[in-house]
Amino acid sequence: MSYDLVVIGTGPGGYVCAIRAAQLGLKTAVVEKRKTHGGTCLNVGCIPSKALLHASHMFEEASHDFAKMGIGVSAPTLDLARMQAFKQEGVDGNTKGVEFLLKKNKIDAFNGTGRIAAPGTVEVKAEDGSVTTLETKNIVIATGSDVAPLPGVTIDEKVVVSSTGALELAQVPGKLLVVGAGVIGLELGSVWRRLGSEVVVVEFLDRILPGMDGEVAKQFQRMLAKQGFTFKLGSKVTRVEQGKKGATVTIEPAAGGEDETLEVDVVLVAIGRVPYTNGLGLAEAGVETDNRGRVVVDGHFRTSVPGIYAIGDVIAGPMLAHKAEDEGVAVAEILAGKAGHVNYDVIPGVVYTFPEVAAVGKTEEELKEAGIAYTVGKFPFTANGRAKVNQQAEGFVKVIADAKTDRVLGVHIVGAEAGEMIHEAAVLMEFGGSSEDLARTCHAHPTRSEAVKEAALAVEKRAIHM
Repeated sequence: MSYDLVVIGTGPGGYVCAIRAAQLGLKTAVVEKRKTHGGTCLNVGCIPSKALLHASHMFEEASHDFAKMGIGVSAPTLDLARMQAFKQEGVDGNTKGVEFLLKKNKIDAFNGTGRIAAPGTVEVKAEDGSVTTLETKNIVIATGSDVAPLPGVTIDEKVVVSSTGALELAQVPGKLLVVGAGVIGLELGSVWRRLGSEVVVVEFLDRILPGMDGEVAKQFQRMLAKQGFTFKLGSKVTRVEQGKKGATVTIEPAAGGEDETLEVDVVLVAIGRVPYTNGLGLAEAGVETDNRGRVVVDGHFRTSVPGIYAIGDVIAGPMLAHKAEDEGVAVAEILAGKAGHVNYDVIPGVVYTFPEVAAVGKTEEELKEAGIAYTVGKFPFTANGRAKVNQQAEGFVKVIADAKTDRVLGVHIVGAEAGEMIHEAAVLMEFGGSSEDLARTCHAHPTRSEAVKEAALAVEKRAIHM
């Protein structure tokens, strides 16, 4: 079978790449090892976690917030099996949607493990052991990432779980220990805390959310602590001993010192992810990788082997589904003779807790390190009419602009629906907009988004409502 393009992996990067290539007239095939499309994101990542975040947030609201709004209901009860079924319904709908889109765009889909046998040749090994050989002009590696292991700790997905196992727990842990204070650990920790778990987060660094703006991370940690999270920062897990009903976890200061032990029901290992390249035959094909196992590509996503490209979590950059999607579109357009491009300075990131945390562009720490002079405007949601009347006034908006040109370099939001509000900043930054542009744009009242405008006004110390 001969193609213009074969994409290995149908996560957000892979399936989007394939669809865009098909739209541009390339004869395209995809290879997927799972029985369903959508990769980690749709099957065991972004989508199922958001379903549980939504359901657990509704549970908590009904438990604690309805009464103060004059809504009288009896105390809600948790049917975790039904909540898990609700989650799975959402997953099934999304994965079937991708299957439909591939068929709609006349993309051939092959189920099995893909391996690059040689430049221009992909072998697909099915579950029954049969092998199908695909000949192609171009190959795109879009195999995503896998859970980063914690040295010396075995993940059994029952007592010691990865993010995958944490989405499938059959009962609420009495005590959950989360290893890693990044996005995944805090989101899944939020799910189980809302449903009744005591949550302890252990982080090697002296802060949560590495890579996020420092002020944002500090304020957000206080909010989570008020919700019931316990943080052990500057600490590391050195041992996990499984028992009949849980685990004994040994924790030490990262800088050295006396250890302590905690008895917990479940341990969630969430220390990051690593590129998934097992069995792809990269070394045999001559595809270069770096010291972190990532595929090395140039500015046009070309690997060291002509005709082989790579996108998404297997290459450098943030491991985000939407970053992979943009790269998938870009490489498809490049293969079709167009000018595909990704602006890595404008890739938003969101933490889907409550409140949400969202950011796009540079942090203060990054600008200081680069020696770039900047100005900052901040506006709290306590001064925003919509947030106050809804009693969801935690958090703030922070706009960072170049001190000389006023061009917006970064926007950071902590607050309800921050993940939706961040995109006006992303659009503004794509067009090289200034804080003045944002400040002079009329925003509907009453909306939380008015806080974005006010933060932009605050860059020049002229916020109206503060």
